[in-house]
Amino acid sequence: MNWRSDSGLSGKSVVVTGAAGGIGSEVAIAFSQAGAKVLAVDIPGAPLSQLLTKFEGSGHEIMEADLSDLSLHASIFAKAQSMAPFAALAHCAAVLRRRATVDDVTEEDWDIQIDINLKATFFLNRSAYHSFRSAKTPGSIVNFSSQGWQSGGFGGSVVYAASKGGVVSMTRGLARSFAPSNVRVNAVAPGGVDTTMMRGGQDDAALAAFVAMIPMGRLARPDEMSGAVLFLASDASSYMTGTVLNVSGGQLMY
Repeated sequence: MNWRSDSGLSGKSVVVTGAAGGIGSEVAIAFSQAGAKVLAVDIPGAPLSQLLTKFEGSGHEIMEADLSDLSLHASIFAKAQSMAPFAALAHCAAVLRRRATVDDVTEEDWDIQIDINLKATFFLNRSAYHSFRSAKTPGSIVNFSSQGWQSGGFGGSVVYAASKGGVVSMTRGLARSFAPSNVRVNAVAPGGVDTTMMRGGQDDAALAAFVAMIPMGRLARPDEMSGAVLFLASDASSYMTGTVLNVSGGQLMY
């Protein structure tokens, strides 16, 4: 066992979705620092070129893809395999539509959050699994849930929380399904992270009330999620699958 934080990642390719976002960009940078070749994926128009300049090392690539288009999924992993042996998927992409009350939630709000956060996650995980299988290599998939999977969500995020609860159940089910092929599936459940998504649709009072529930007394920096992701992606967690790592500053304790 190699206890370096880059254990099993150096020289391998990894896919990071939502890579232009607050958490995704920090995760992608951390993978580059661990010696991996990063394929940074986000929606068309996202500032991926700017992110590319922040990576350490060489051999990194960017790819624009709307993950709600399931026909694009296989091409993401084909590109990753062309860069270097594919080792891990960190699926950070998500969408949140915060509404003041549940009566304000529209059918479109429901559909877009379930389609991106849950449906696309299932099919993207399955496509990654088949990429590992075709290459006859082990692999790691790290999904993103939220503290909302257990709390039910705060600040008008009930639908988002429901989608992230589905991610937890799905992660566990896929972990059992993929384990015989030595493909691990785990999840990270962040608490409050200081991102545009977290601050969007909330006034100062609502945000302060949320922070007051956190024993550590502050929002996390986006880069504070990276350690959990790299741990689950690396050989350091080689006997872990179906796990949900709670990274919430003590807001959730279970």
